Amino acid sequence: KRKKMGTGQYSRKKGARSKIKKYKKKSWLCHRAKDTDQIQDEIEKAHETGKPADTFEYDDELPGGGQFYCVETGKHFADAKALADHKKSRYYKRRCKELKEEKYSQQTAEWASGMTKEVLPPAHGMKK
Repeated sequence: KRKKMGTGQYSRKKGARSKIKKYKKKSWLCHRAKDTDQIQDEIEKAHETGKPADTFEYDDELPGGGQFYCVETGKHFADAKALADHKKSRYYKRRCKELKEEKYSQQTAEWASGMTKEVLPPAHGMKK
Protein backbone atom coordinates (compact mmCIF):
# COMPACT_ATOMS: atom_id res chain seq x y z
CA LYS A 1 0.00 0.00 0.00
CA ARG A 2 1.05 3.58 -0.74
CA LYS A 3 0.83 6.06 2.04
CA LYS A 4 -0.76 9.43 1.21
CA MET A 5 1.24 12.57 1.80
CA GLY A 6 0.19 14.88 4.60
CA THR A 7 -1.80 12.40 6.65
CA GLY A 8 0.59 12.31 9.60
CA GLN A 9 0.02 13.96 12.95
CA TYR A 10 0.57 17.66 13.40
CA SER A 11 3.57 18.31 15.64
CA ARG A 12 2.16 21.36 17.49
CA LYS A 13 -0.73 21.31 19.91
CA LYS A 14 -3.97 22.77 18.64
CA GLY A 15 -4.25 26.46 19.57
CA ALA A 16 -0.58 26.77 20.56
CA ARG A 17 -0.18 30.08 18.69
CA SER A 18 -3.11 31.67 20.53
CA LYS A 19 -1.03 32.26 23.66
CA ILE A 20 1.76 34.18 21.90
CA LYS A 21 1.05 37.88 22.43
CA LYS A 22 3.29 39.06 19.57
CA TYR A 23 1.52 36.76 17.11
CA LYS A 24 -1.95 37.85 18.27
CA LYS A 25 -1.07 41.55 17.93
CA LYS A 26 0.37 41.08 14.44
CA SER A 27 -2.61 39.10 13.17
CA TRP A 28 -5.02 41.67 14.64
CA LEU A 29 -3.18 44.62 13.07
CA CYS A 30 -3.14 43.01 9.61
CA HIS A 31 -6.93 42.85 9.39
CA ARG A 32 -7.75 46.03 11.30
CA ALA A 33 -10.29 48.37 9.71
CA LYS A 34 -9.53 52.04 9.06
CA ASP A 35 -10.39 54.49 11.81
CA THR A 36 -13.34 56.84 11.35
CA ASP A 37 -11.17 59.97 11.31
CA GLN A 38 -9.05 58.52 8.47
CA ILE A 39 -12.18 57.85 6.43
CA GLN A 40 -13.56 61.32 7.20
CA ASP A 41 -10.28 62.81 5.91
CA GLU A 42 -10.59 60.77 2.68
CA ILE A 43 -14.16 61.98 2.16
CA GLU A 44 -13.13 65.61 2.77
CA LYS A 45 -10.28 65.30 0.24
CA ALA A 46 -12.70 63.84 -2.30
CA HIS A 47 -15.04 66.82 -1.83
CA GLU A 48 -12.15 69.30 -2.22
CA THR A 49 -10.72 67.71 -5.36
CA GLY A 50 -14.10 66.81 -6.86
CA LYS A 51 -12.82 63.30 -7.61
CA PRO A 52 -14.86 60.44 -6.06
CA ALA A 53 -13.05 58.53 -3.29
CA ASP A 54 -14.18 55.12 -4.54
CA THR A 55 -12.43 55.18 -7.94
CA PHE A 56 -9.30 53.03 -8.28
CA GLU A 57 -7.18 51.96 -11.20
CA TYR A 58 -7.39 48.24 -11.99
CA ASP A 59 -5.12 46.29 -9.65
CA ASP A 60 -4.75 42.49 -9.69
CA GLU A 61 -3.69 42.44 -6.04
CA LEU A 62 -7.02 43.84 -4.77
CA PRO A 63 -10.29 41.86 -4.67
CA GLY A 64 -12.33 42.51 -7.80
CA GLY A 65 -9.41 44.42 -9.27
CA GLY A 66 -10.12 47.31 -6.89
CA GLN A 67 -13.28 48.27 -8.79
CA PHE A 68 -15.78 47.58 -5.97
CA TYR A 69 -14.79 49.70 -2.96
CA CYS A 70 -16.86 50.86 0.00
CA VAL A 71 -15.71 54.31 1.11
CA GLU A 72 -17.48 54.24 4.49
CA THR A 73 -15.78 51.05 5.68
CA GLY A 74 -12.62 51.19 3.56
CA LYS A 75 -13.04 47.67 2.15
CA HIS A 76 -12.69 46.18 -1.33
CA PHE A 77 -15.12 43.58 -2.65
CA ALA A 78 -14.94 40.91 -5.36
CA ASP A 79 -18.09 41.93 -7.25
CA ALA A 80 -21.07 44.30 -7.29
CA LYS A 81 -23.36 41.80 -5.50
CA ALA A 82 -20.95 41.46 -2.57
CA LEU A 83 -20.78 45.27 -2.30
CA ALA A 84 -24.59 45.56 -2.45
CA ASP A 85 -24.96 42.89 0.27
CA HIS A 86 -22.36 44.69 2.39
CA LYS A 87 -24.31 47.96 2.14
CA LYS A 88 -27.30 46.18 3.73
CA SER A 89 -25.24 44.89 6.67
CA ARG A 90 -25.33 46.07 10.27
CA TYR A 91 -21.58 46.84 10.22
CA TYR A 92 -21.99 49.23 7.27
CA LYS A 93 -24.99 51.02 8.78
CA ARG A 94 -23.23 51.40 12.13
CA ARG A 95 -20.11 52.81 10.45
CA CYS A 96 -22.22 55.34 8.47
CA LYS A 97 -23.76 56.51 11.74
CA GLU A 98 -20.28 56.93 13.28
CA LEU A 99 -19.09 58.94 10.27
CA LYS A 100 -21.95 61.43 10.65
CA GLU A 101 -20.66 62.38 14.11
CA GLU A 102 -18.27 65.31 14.39
CA LYS A 103 -14.58 64.46 14.00
CA TYR A 104 -12.45 64.61 17.14
CA SER A 105 -9.97 67.47 17.37
CA GLN A 106 -7.17 68.33 19.76
CA GLN A 107 -9.39 70.96 21.36
CA THR A 108 -12.10 68.34 22.05
CA ALA A 109 -9.53 65.98 23.57
CA GLU A 110 -8.18 68.70 25.88
CA TRP A 111 -11.71 69.65 26.94
CA ALA A 112 -12.53 66.00 27.76
CA SER A 113 -9.38 65.59 29.85
CA GLY A 114 -10.16 68.72 31.89
CA MET A 115 -7.47 70.93 30.35
CA THR A 116 -9.90 73.72 29.55
CA LYS A 117 -8.74 77.23 28.71
CA GLU A 118 -11.77 79.09 29.98
CA VAL A 119 -11.27 82.17 32.18
CA LEU A 120 -13.28 82.09 35.39
CA PRO A 121 -14.32 85.20 37.35
CA PRO A 122 -12.55 85.78 40.66
CA ALA A 123 -14.08 83.71 43.47
CA HIS A 124 -14.31 86.46 46.13
CA GLY A 125 -14.89 89.49 43.93
CA MET A 126 -12.82 92.66 43.85
CA LYS A 127 -11.59 93.96 47.23
CA LYS A 128 -11.73 97.73 47.78
